[in-house]
Amino acid sequence: MFASVLIANRGEIAVRIAATVRARGLRSVAVYTDADASSPHVAAADVAVRVGNYLDGEAIVAAGRRVGAQAVHPGYGFLAENAAFARRVADAGMTWIGPPPSAIETMGDKISAKAAVEPAGVPLVPGSSEKGLTDAELAEAARATGFPVLLKPSAGGGGKGMHVVERAEDLDDALAAARREARGSFGDDTLLLERYVTNPRHVEIQVLADTHGAVVHLGERECSLQRRHQKVVEEAPSAVLDATQRAAMGRAAVDAAKACGYVGAGTVEFVTNADASEFFFLEMNTRLQVEHPVTEEVVRVRGGRLDLVAEQLRIAAGEPLGYDQDDVTLEGHAVEVRLYAEDPARGFLPTGGRILGLDWPAGDAAERSSTQVTGARVDAGVQVGQEVGSAYDPMLAKIIAAGADRAEALDRLDEALARTTVLGVTTNLAWLRTLLADDDVRAGRLDTGLIARLGVPEQQVPDDVVVAAALAGLLRLPESDDPFTTLGGWRLGGEPAPARWTLVPLGEKDTTFDVALRGRPDDATVTLGDGQARPVVGTSTGDGLVTTLDGVTRRYRTAVADGVLWISRDGGTWALREQERLAAARTAQASDGTVTSPMPGTVTVVEVELHQPVDAGQRLVVVEAMKMEHVLTAPVAGTVTELPARTGATVALDAPLVTVTPQE
Repeated sequence: MFASVLIANRGEIAVRIAATVRARGLRSVAVYTDADASSPHVAAADVAVRVGNYLDGEAIVAAGRRVGAQAVHPGYGFLAENAAFARRVADAGMTWIGPPPSAIETMGDKISAKAAVEPAGVPLVPGSSEKGLTDAELAEAARATGFPVLLKPSAGGGGKGMHVVERAEDLDDALAAARREARGSFGDDTLLLERYVTNPRHVEIQVLADTHGAVVHLGERECSLQRRHQKVVEEAPSAVLDATQRAAMGRAAVDAAKACGYVGAGTVEFVTNADASEFFFLEMNTRLQVEHPVTEEVVRVRGGRLDLVAEQLRIAAGEPLGYDQDDVTLEGHAVEVRLYAEDPARGFLPTGGRILGLDWPAGDAAERSSTQVTGARVDAGVQVGQEVGSAYDPMLAKIIAAGADRAEALDRLDEALARTTVLGVTTNLAWLRTLLADDDVRAGRLDTGLIARLGVPEQQVPDDVVVAAALAGLLRLPESDDPFTTLGGWRLGGEPAPARWTLVPLGEKDTTFDVALRGRPDDATVTLGDGQARPVVGTSTGDGLVTTLDGVTRRYRTAVADGVLWISRDGGTWALREQERLAAARTAQASDGTVTSPMPGTVTVVEVELHQPVDAGQRLVVVEAMKMEHVLTAPVAGTVTELPARTGATVALDAPLVTVTPQE
């Protein structure tokens, strides 16, 4: 058995692996970049070594050698499914906590994966998966398969380069786009073609295989709630599979693992129709999955709970599983959501910033802040004070809830989300609560297109939040009996003038809230815009405030940074900036030709010059964040009069990039 484990990853998965490594009495080694020097995964490890890049396998192996690491756990992402890195680890005399490189290579290519599992009788989606097919051959395969069809890059996943083609006349354009995207993402434009399963469900099976030939499956996870082919919500077991279907899919997953000589923890992914009466092999992920916690919450082996990372460590050390399929049972239900630094109102563009406040519904911090929720679990990789940038995946945490059945698990998860707070960074938290409350989601009527059909509800700032924001400003003012220093001012022969604010939501230019407060926070009246005066009471709580408005008392968590008030309640978070009244007047008269960054990121291309005439809709600047490009165009025809954008520069959300002055 090895005594120390290097974790070749970051964020929540590195923290989670370190916890199991420590629980087994082993030494954990973290690697980190300069941007991550103070991140939680560094503090979670016994030893930490700086590397320049998490994708630099040579540097990571060298780091392990420097501190005497005897094994390497890759987590997921980065180098987790890199066969060359696995071989480099072994050549350095360290144990690779993962499958054999040959299995990674076989299953890492969708075409070779299908060729490997087909002889084992694993059901495949009808289509064509030969290597090197030309566009003409793919078109012929599409006609033979029947529309709709799905084009997929052979060399990678994550939804990149995937195109659903409904009609023959759309095929040529889709082929060109799919090949272009596959080349850009994976350096390989090889495509395969499959029949597109209408209203598909995505169901995957967790498998474990030891070095002694034993392979078992641990039931399924339903991952049908996806956005742009990326999983958002996962649960175990599936809401649709019965015992017979589970057994059949489980046998197919075990057969697939055996077909490629698999060892360790892996996931075999299937697509099913609405009632799971048929299922087809999609691919095998040769690593631990992001959604593995829901399996841990429901699987019992001889009545006991299972730690999948601990199983990976045991298998890598050469230990036998020690149990067979009959020893595995499922108990209860669990659901997981992925908490992302992204803005649903802006097309889910990644966001960023400094985390000013956190409340979790589980763990030691939750117990201290009385936000603990029964059955909740949080796997997080961020902390207060940490900068969330654009260099890495925007996932901040996974929030999981388990219950006796699916309804209880969903109820507990909703409560957990309501008690979660993230201040300083815009997230998808409130949107997740809305998604989980949808009737189809609650009923288990899921498919991979459901999220796209639901759309994004319009973001509104509730009246009570606007009032609380104004009260928070009033509460921050020093108390004084001097009428000349009291906000709102003193009037000769009359009652004091009200304190007035104009509040603007962060990232919006056309929405403002005029608020007038008269009196002291513990006995005040408030007027919103031209509305009626309403009694309101506000009390500071140290990290926020409590207000009573219209007979309803609510508690808020707040933080202020860079002139922005972040305010949160019930899982919703709003960012409001105070706008001076003269500034508001200037804004109302200003041109609409200023183009700002829609996300924190890096300027990769500047396509115009100062004083250049431009047409409405002309490309100006390209901003990239987390491998996502956003092209910014001219809002009006005119002339470039300001150009702060510089190629290679890092920019914040809403940073001005180009100003186009309209033509006279």
